[in-house]
Amino acid sequence: MVICTPVKYHKQVWAPHKLRVVLLVLTDTEVTCNTVNMASLSLSSGLNKSVRQQYLNLPQGGKCQVTYIWIDGTGEDLRGKTRTLDSEPESIEDIPEWNFDGSSTYQADGANSDMYLIPVRMFRDPFTLDPNKLVLCEVLKHDRSTAESNHRASCNKVMEKVKEHCIWFGMEQEYTLYGTDGHPFSWPARGFPGPQGPYYCGVGANNAYGRDIVLCHYKACLYAGVKICGTNAEVMPSQWEFQVGPCEGIEMGDHLWVARYLLHRVCEDFGIVASLDPKPMTGNWNGAGCHTNVSTKQMREEGGMQYIEQAIERLGRRHSEHIRVYDPRGGQDNMRRLTGLHETSSINDFSSAVANRGASIRIPRQVGQDQRGYFEDRRPAANCDPYAVTKAIARTCLLDSEEEEE
Repeated sequence: MVICTPVKYHKQVWAPHKLRVVLLVLTDTEVTCNTVNMASLSLSSGLNKSVRQQYLNLPQGGKCQVTYIWIDGTGEDLRGKTRTLDSEPESIEDIPEWNFDGSSTYQADGANSDMYLIPVRMFRDPFTLDPNKLVLCEVLKHDRSTAESNHRASCNKVMEKVKEHCIWFGMEQEYTLYGTDGHPFSWPARGFPGPQGPYYCGVGANNAYGRDIVLCHYKACLYAGVKICGTNAEVMPSQWEFQVGPCEGIEMGDHLWVARYLLHRVCEDFGIVASLDPKPMTGNWNGAGCHTNVSTKQMREEGGMQYIEQAIERLGRRHSEHIRVYDPRGGQDNMRRLTGLHETSSINDFSSAVANRGASIRIPRQVGQDQRGYFEDRRPAANCDPYAVTKAIARTCLLDSEEEEE
């Protein structure tokens, strides 16, 4: 379908899916036409969802579908497969171990490909509904040693050591919506939207792209039991953020990974892609991070600022170590993002300040006034492994070097 709209002045035009918009620019001497195309959607998203729902509404005869979820060999992507149990599991202990072909997930050789899935946390399934479950799993090799991409096991050991500190985390997951053609969702096909400014927490069709995704993801997380605590549109158009927490210890990584899984599944239904690339667009556009808020029992109590300052001082001494684990490529991804511009610190320097979003560590203004609370580490990239990040922070802030070597 083609729509021609005469206008006196050139302006951006956004259009619904499947409309090809022709913008006429009238001057005193000529008429020109420019086309603006929407980002492409996957073909499967166009399948009849009413027909699908007819089958999803069928009774299950007392059986339960359990979808096993795990992190593959990239350290970034998630995989999942489903099996039937005879009854609804009441706890994680009721879910049996399983296995998968690691040679097809970058985790094993074909000659010895079977790997173990060890269930560690259970959630309700928002796609097929009760009594069905989603189960996050650790991955073990054929000899039951930890897979290289399994950072949960070592993270859990550290969290057990610092258990007395009741360390809380809250992670702010930024992401960018793309069409299947790799172009940001709703951006003009041969150009750019207007400059950053109106998009952060923005409303209106000209400022907020893809809010349906955000609303559905939020509801899916709440249904599943993920500790999602908020969401907002971000600075770059087509970029959004959701927050998970507060979560104590190992719970943080579990809940964020499942929230990511739900995001990708929701986007799949709508035919678009969620990217966690830390710098999705080069140029004068904000990157995507996973800011991590940290609080211990002592930090939350009266006079807690001294413990916040101690933690920040220890983090500063190990800045380069943290940068290496704050993205899956040893800091290479964050080099594109942590430039000192676009609300980031420089990757080469460590800094901290009250209410400064250009610092490595931000102390919220209210915390500065109350002299207790939490701090925000703004260095982790959007595609970080939350197990690696929380492990590094807990180890640096709360363990002595002797304890770390045990």
